[in-house]
Amino acid sequence: MNTMYIIIGIVALAIGFAIAKIIERQRASGTIRNSQRTATGIIKEAKAEAETLKKDKILQAKEKFIELKSEHEKVILSREKQITNVEKRIRDKESQVSQELNKNKKENQELEVKTKEYDYRLDFLEKKKREADKMHKKHVEQLEVLSGLSAEDAKKELVTSIKEEAKTDAMAFIQEQMEEAKLTAEQEATKIVLNTIQRIGVEQTVENCVSVFNLDSDNVKGRIIGREGRNIRALESATGVEIIVDDTPEAIILSCFDPVRREVARLSMHKLVTDGRIHPARIEEIVGKTEKQINKEIAEVGKRTVIDLGIHGLHPELIKVVGRMKFRSSYGQNLLQHSREVANLCGIMAAELGLNPKVAKRAGLLHDIGKVPEEESELPHALLGMKWAEKYGEKQDVCNAIGAHHDEIEMKSLYAPIVQVCDAISGARPGARRQVLDSYIQRLKDLEETAFAFTGVQKAYAIQAGRELRVIVESDKVSDDKAAELSFNISQKIQNDMTYPGQVRVTVIRETRAINIAK
Repeated sequence: MNTMYIIIGIVALAIGFAIAKIIERQRASGTIRNSQRTATGIIKEAKAEAETLKKDKILQAKEKFIELKSEHEKVILSREKQITNVEKRIRDKESQVSQELNKNKKENQELEVKTKEYDYRLDFLEKKKREADKMHKKHVEQLEVLSGLSAEDAKKELVTSIKEEAKTDAMAFIQEQMEEAKLTAEQEATKIVLNTIQRIGVEQTVENCVSVFNLDSDNVKGRIIGREGRNIRALESATGVEIIVDDTPEAIILSCFDPVRREVARLSMHKLVTDGRIHPARIEEIVGKTEKQINKEIAEVGKRTVIDLGIHGLHPELIKVVGRMKFRSSYGQNLLQHSREVANLCGIMAAELGLNPKVAKRAGLLHDIGKVPEEESELPHALLGMKWAEKYGEKQDVCNAIGAHHDEIEMKSLYAPIVQVCDAISGARPGARRQVLDSYIQRLKDLEETAFAFTGVQKAYAIQAGRELRVIVESDKVSDDKAAELSFNISQKIQNDMTYPGQVRVTVIRETRAINIAK
């Protein structure tokens, strides 16, 4: 029984498994059918999308093709236009070339015609030249017969006359060129000199060889003279100054060519009169103290002058020499004032010329130090000043400028002519220096006599204080051309034979008059 139940159970299980498999197969076949249906739908959708994309791409390709085709057509049109332009230019050039060829043919034909004419004219001119030579020979022979001169003699006379004319023309040309050169040079020089002068202003005072000592009353004169003249003799002996006591009220005159000694005497007398004790011993004591005071003042004046001019490193001995110039004069002009003015002028002029103004100032200040020697010397003041400058360590440019400012040695630097010019500017200024009347009049007479030494001079007048010489010539003896030559010759003679400050203008006047009387 049990076995049968087991068999039944096994059969039942087998049947169950078979049923289950059949069910699974049915389910699987259903799933397959569904999948097939789904796949078929997807394929259809994909085909539809592909058709849509295909249409879109075909449309885009057509549009691109149309665009490329239009661009290609544009390029082809532009190239055709360029080709057309090139062909047109080629046709134009061909026409120009053909025109030029035709023109050249015409020109060649004209040139051939002109060449033939030129050859004909050349032959004609040669014939005329031969005829002219024959006529010239005949005329020369006739002129020789008429004049009695050979051709060579006539040529010599002609050359002589031409030489005279050329000499006159050359003199006029030289005069014109010299005036033009002088005008140009003088304009620049005058500009520099005027710029220099107008930037400096110094009062000019004329120093005398006497000083006046004022007194409170004439009673003091007796005390100054002393018993039997002992006091005045002691004063004159101690100071080296001549003391003149005359009838001038309340004044005593001190006379001496040395301003230092004159100043010592004046100050000493002032101290003695103020103190009231006047006797020989007191006089010697006061004069000694005054001399020390003056020496101290000289050093201070030198230092102050150097500081005012901005000059540095000057030797102490040269500073003392500069201070002593305060008590010296040159032709009546105070030497220190003159040297200060020259220094300022030199500095300004050197700056105008692009040189070192400090060196120029130094040379200008020291240029006249040779005029204040403590002992007498036979050397000219310029050479003596140069010797001192070399001794106390001044530079070569400064020493040369000092020694050469009166042309006693050769100028080796540009500072030398600057010092010379500025010295002349300061000394030649009106009122700067005294001139002796006799020498002044003699110089004017010499100027006039120089003019009278030339042929044809009728009158001569020295005017403007000898700065101009006006010469009146006889019109029948001196021509206009000769007048220019005469002016030049007179100026050269004055320049070579005479000594004068500044310059002298020579003016030659030639006048002709035609007079008729109406009745």
